[in-house]
Amino acid sequence: MKKPMIKVQQEYSASNGNNSSRRKFLKMGSLAVVGSGFLLSCSDDDDLMDPIDRGDIFDLGSGDVGILNYAYALEQLEAAFYTNVLDGSYWMNASAEERLILEDLYKHEVIHCDFFNAAISGAVGGDTSKVLPELEFDFASVDFSDRSSVLGTARVLEDTGVAAYNGAGSLLTTPDYLVIAGKIVSVEARHAAAIRSIFMDDPKAFAGDDVVDENGLDLARSPSQILTAVGDTGFVKTQFTANQLPG
Repeated sequence: MKKPMIKVQQEYSASNGNNSSRRKFLKMGSLAVVGSGFLLSCSDDDDLMDPIDRGDIFDLGSGDVGILNYAYALEQLEAAFYTNVLDGSYWMNASAEERLILEDLYKHEVIHCDFFNAAISGAVGGDTSKVLPELEFDFASVDFSDRSSVLGTARVLEDTGVAAYNGAGSLLTTPDYLVIAGKIVSVEARHAAAIRSIFMDDPKAFAGDDVVDENGLDLARSPSQILTAVGDTGFVKTQFTANQLPG
């Protein structure tokens, strides 16, 4: 089933003072990739099956590469959204606290995108045709001059991202990828809590019962549930498929 994805007139990149921290993160990530055997040698692993060619529509693939491409799509969505946020008039006029939080979220999502691009490229032996391309997004439905529109959308995206990582974790078979996913989802959960705290009136909203169950666990959603929800937003304009992903 085709999953429409996201479009923002996007050219996201960490700016000025962020470049050195970005390079440092990528250098550390590359060392981890090499040290864990992610490069080249993994491309023949049964758990890292290649995406299939379906003409001009990219398929995420199966196995660990499919899950990594799936996560990369979600990170592209978030990075593109926060790029628009920082270009909008709400952020320019927001409180100092909100500006700092949103700028940090932007930086994190851009770094996550760069990391996934590098990790997937390594896993498939540098074959860029097997790496999810840069997606196109359209955030016309978001009013980037309005606080409620921006923070309300950010809350949905961050909550969705946490549930997506939680749901995809059990599908990963390479322990090193699972470690990375665990580290990233913990950051995404911090994002979600921060947005909820500044946007919602309930002081307990940072861990509300709409996202944390009766056992004190974050919700988990399958790739099909997440991709359907994301497709319903209308944000994603680049079509891709997830025909080989379970659930």
